Amino acid sequence: MMQDTLTVLGIETSCDETAAAVVRLSPAGTEVLSDRIASQTEDHALYGGVVPEIAARAHVERLDGLIRLAMADAGIGWEGLSGVAATAGPGLIGGVMAGLSTAKAIALARGLPLLAVNHLEGHALSPRLAEDVAFPYLLLLVSGGHCQFVFVEGVGKYQRLGSTIDDAAGEAFDKTAKLLGLAGAGGPAVEREALEGDADAVELPRPLLDRPGLDMSFSGLKTAVRRAAEEEKLTERRRADICASFQAAVADILSHKSSRAMELVTHLTNQRTFVVAGGVAANKALRARLEAEARRAGFRFVAPPMRWCTDNAAMIALAGAERLRLGLSDPLDTPARARWPLDEASATSAPVYGKGKKGAKA
Repeated sequence: MMQDTLTVLGIETSCDETAAAVVRLSPAGTEVLSDRIASQTEDHALYGGVVPEIAARAHVERLDGLIRLAMADAGIGWEGLSGVAATAGPGLIGGVMAGLSTAKAIALARGLPLLAVNHLEGHALSPRLAEDVAFPYLLLLVSGGHCQFVFVEGVGKYQRLGSTIDDAAGEAFDKTAKLLGLAGAGGPAVEREALEGDADAVELPRPLLDRPGLDMSFSGLKTAVRRAAEEEKLTERRRADICASFQAAVADILSHKSSRAMELVTHLTNQRTFVVAGGVAANKALRARLEAEARRAGFRFVAPPMRWCTDNAAMIALAGAERLRLGLSDPLDTPARARWPLDEASATSAPVYGKGKKGAKA
């Protein structure tokens, strides 16, 4: 008989955030007992981007201490856990292996179920950390590595409706920041600069906006930003204008495609809920545009609190607890995966931009 209350340790190491959290799932709802994140921003600052080898070593060095802190914050011992969850992909393979191997060791040593969690499923379920969001719902998952519309029918039941055919929106933010010489994390840096700029000052394209369907493209927009940066002297004003114009272009693309997605899912369900999750969902200007679009379509708008938009272990612990509640767990020989689509059937039968040696990308 499945327990009414489940307490799960979650571990997240898919990119450059080392994170550990403990989440409790009970009839009373979801409770985040602890939530620790160690940033690696300074470790990679010199290189202008995340270096996979450095990220993997940093995860190995920090995980044990971070897990101890998360367990102490939660006020429980190992005997208080129902299972241990870790990101098993997609992500930088060295980092994913570090977190998953740690989870396997804990599961083996303590006799606990292992939950090998898809990082994208963590994002897909993350709004349920803060409020009761009933299935099914329309999800816009928009992050540094992924940008797609998904119909979420339940835990483990995902239908891809549309995706970027090249770069993710978050990657476009990061590359724009790098092109313009902005310091710190790309998304927040561009958002700060955009506050000082004129969104109509620089003419930028809205790729695929006039085409049917929900697929998106951000590669051409990235190229247009580079050209705009080279056309004139890059003064502080010019840089702010480019950021504001770029952010407005992304907002136009996402809001237009979201409107179309909401129209589509009305034929799939009477439940009108639009969820936006992933790191880019932390952008306040984009969130406001998408919320307004949802109101116009008669949809309830839901997004995780800002701290759970970016990579975190609380969402991994929740996804693990949700799966454990269904009686699911994973064997200790479960492999780490650099690529792991949320809707694997669609990604295999109709890949958006090729499979590659490591499997389907989206």
